[in-house]
Amino acid sequence: MSDAPSDQGRLSAILSHPLLRMAIPLTIMLIALAVLRDLSREIAPAELIAAVRSYPWTAIALSTCAMVASYVALALYDPVILRGMKTPDMPGWVPVLTGVSSMAISNLLGFSWLTGGAIRYRIYAAFGVDIAAVARLIATSWIAFALGLLTLLGLMFTFHPTGMSQVIVLPRLPETILGILILTGVVGLYIWTWPGGRELRIGRLSTPLPKTTRGLTLMVIALVDLVATALTLYFLMPADLAGNFVYFFIIFIGALGLGFVSNAPGGLGVFEATIIAALGGTGRPDLLAALLVYRLIYTLLPFTIAALGLALAWTLANRTMAGAAAQTLRRAMRPIVPVLMAAVALLSGAALLLSGDLPTTAKRMEVLQDILPLALIETSHLLSSVAGVMLLIVARGLYRRMRRAWLIAMALLSAGLVASLLRGIEYEAMIALTLAIVVLWSFRDAFYRVGLGSALHLNARWVITVVLLFAGITWIGFFAYRNVAYSQDLWWQFAWGGDAPRFLRATVVVAVVLAAVSLNALISRAGTRLPPQSIPDTVRRLVAQSSQTDSAMALTGDKRFLIATQGEAAIAYADTGRSLIAKGDPIGDRTAGEALIWDLRDMADRMGRTCAFYAVQTDYLTAYLDMGLQVVKIGEIARVPLAEFTLDGPKRKDWRHAKSRAARDGYVFDVIPAAQVSGHIAALRMVSDAWLALKGGAEKNFALGAFDPNFLCHFDIAVLRHSETGRIASFANLLQAADGSELGIDLMRYDPATTPAAMDGLFADMMLWGRDREFDWFSLGAAPLAGLENRAHAPVWNRVGGFIYTHGARFYHFEGLRSFKQKFDPVWEPNYLASPGQLQAARVLYEVSLLISGGLRGLRRR
Repeated sequence: MSDAPSDQGRLSAILSHPLLRMAIPLTIMLIALAVLRDLSREIAPAELIAAVRSYPWTAIALSTCAMVASYVALALYDPVILRGMKTPDMPGWVPVLTGVSSMAISNLLGFSWLTGGAIRYRIYAAFGVDIAAVARLIATSWIAFALGLLTLLGLMFTFHPTGMSQVIVLPRLPETILGILILTGVVGLYIWTWPGGRELRIGRLSTPLPKTTRGLTLMVIALVDLVATALTLYFLMPADLAGNFVYFFIIFIGALGLGFVSNAPGGLGVFEATIIAALGGTGRPDLLAALLVYRLIYTLLPFTIAALGLALAWTLANRTMAGAAAQTLRRAMRPIVPVLMAAVALLSGAALLLSGDLPTTAKRMEVLQDILPLALIETSHLLSSVAGVMLLIVARGLYRRMRRAWLIAMALLSAGLVASLLRGIEYEAMIALTLAIVVLWSFRDAFYRVGLGSALHLNARWVITVVLLFAGITWIGFFAYRNVAYSQDLWWQFAWGGDAPRFLRATVVVAVVLAAVSLNALISRAGTRLPPQSIPDTVRRLVAQSSQTDSAMALTGDKRFLIATQGEAAIAYADTGRSLIAKGDPIGDRTAGEALIWDLRDMADRMGRTCAFYAVQTDYLTAYLDMGLQVVKIGEIARVPLAEFTLDGPKRKDWRHAKSRAARDGYVFDVIPAAQVSGHIAALRMVSDAWLALKGGAEKNFALGAFDPNFLCHFDIAVLRHSETGRIASFANLLQAADGSELGIDLMRYDPATTPAAMDGLFADMMLWGRDREFDWFSLGAAPLAGLENRAHAPVWNRVGGFIYTHGARFYHFEGLRSFKQKFDPVWEPNYLASPGQLQAARVLYEVSLLISGGLRGLRRR
């Protein structure tokens, strides 16, 4: 039994491995495509094309009307839910725009991590709605959907409509009882929620339930959505296969569920295979045509309308940017743009790959045969397919708003447009690519990030997306050439009618390109980091004039600097590859400092980085909050008042004894002026090396100073030095506020081979020295994670930090550090982190720990 937790941990680690997360959906989709191949084995491509072209306009019109009804219902979810929530005011059209656009994109792509909830959160967050409210909105919409589905099932079980028994075989009485129980449960839920204020709890998760009136409204919307979505395909179905609507509806819902579980884009392949298998439509070109037209009407048509409509709205908003309505429109649309453009790139790349996999029209090739050489046709076909897969890859760069990705995408679309003309006058693909170019051009100013990372870099989730799309499109190619006798000679056949050889060559080249990019993405590291820069004289001047001793950390030599135009303020920060993290508050003039905070945030946004401010105090908290950052407490700073400081009394006996012991051992206190420090570096280094050997650690950076002569020469150095031999027992660099308000220390080291009082004796003398020079405070520095309330009703971050503080001694002596500083009876002041959200605070702090420790190897050391 003792091995169970470790076994579960290993199982969890295996299941969460990126390669396994890629393999599972890919395997499901490949199985579905193999089943779909078997189910459609007897269908010839010409029969499928003929079935699509012979569709009656009445069926298409009815299907389109059902699609419109479904999207109208989808647009009503958010306005109805938000009306019952206490959220900031926003124009009434914003929830409608959010619902329609997010679902148009989500229905096309099918990936919830890229669409749906993500779009909702980003839009509503721009209007001040917090993540908890958005989570409640999404949960409420899912509950409404589930209640609508349960109501339909309950009615069908109760009233036994024709066709029900063909799918669910149950005796009539148990079926009726089950239906009544389901309906009773739904009605009971609405009776329970009538007064309002009810919550649904599942384990530790809970969400408020809407009042009965609003819940019934949402259930009706869900019923309309469900029925209209199913009718969109039902009106296109062959009459002899669809049967009655109830029978079809159950199969349709099951196919949607399997497509969702598969994680394939839009359930591609899985949905189709389920419908064909369940309806017994093997070898029926009219059924496959119905599924194809359904995809065009329910997914492609709404997405195209949404893309063109949003592009037009964005363009109009840009022309009237001074207007409040235009600003609000841009504010609402901005979060949609990256997802929309990523979808446009994916769709355009898929169109290029698909057109390259299908046979060309003979009449069009005859026209080109009289004009162009065969070599140009072959080259255009190959380049078009490569441009297609590159568009699938660059889509992630568009999702990240990268300017470089936008330029590459525009070039690829233009190249694909020309190649589509040259390889077979494929005007269908040319129209689609032209629309994509127009849409992408309309949103050109939304791509402003100039990140150093590659625009072609993919993470694991995008690799899944691209590989699944490529697998589905390649299956279509093999379906189109299923009657071709494949042989080795086929690879080297170059002819005007050689569509199958061209398809095979292009598939191999595209697969190689995709494999190379995917492997590079899986093994390569994060984007390039901006290196530290030399310390400007302006920064040295601002530090020397600062009233905050912590500003001296700008001189450690491992940071970059953002300096105000007139040199009146500066921010010291480091680039981790994912974040720009400032150390402390701005240095210098307050007004200029607040402007620099926004400048750093804007620069991080342009680079696609997170912006955070580590170890800040209260002076600029309002500015961080106004920027939309979340402020969390990360510890406390100990400051000792010096005006009345003395070594007298029982609490100070340890420091009196240490001072006396140092004197008996022959050591005296002295302060080496900054101008003379360079002449004592060798002696100080001996102390530092002995201390590092004792601690078994390594030098720290970013938030702490390291033993660097260039850094130490900025400060006076306090030492305990032997009066006869001159040997230094301990030292600390003194950080002095320009206005005399505070004295602090950063780097304190001692040699254990000298005197046992090396550390405590130095502390006592430094405080007395600061008191005699009329400093108000002595700063002992920060105690990480100290002062966080670890209580049941405390915020999650406080509870996690409090737990680490209490139980994290294995990695860092949190409590011991605070206990040492507490001996001086200090005043404890809070220390904060300002980051984009509490969910990102842990990641930012992890990156800070890497900056301090110099990487993972240093982080492993205490």
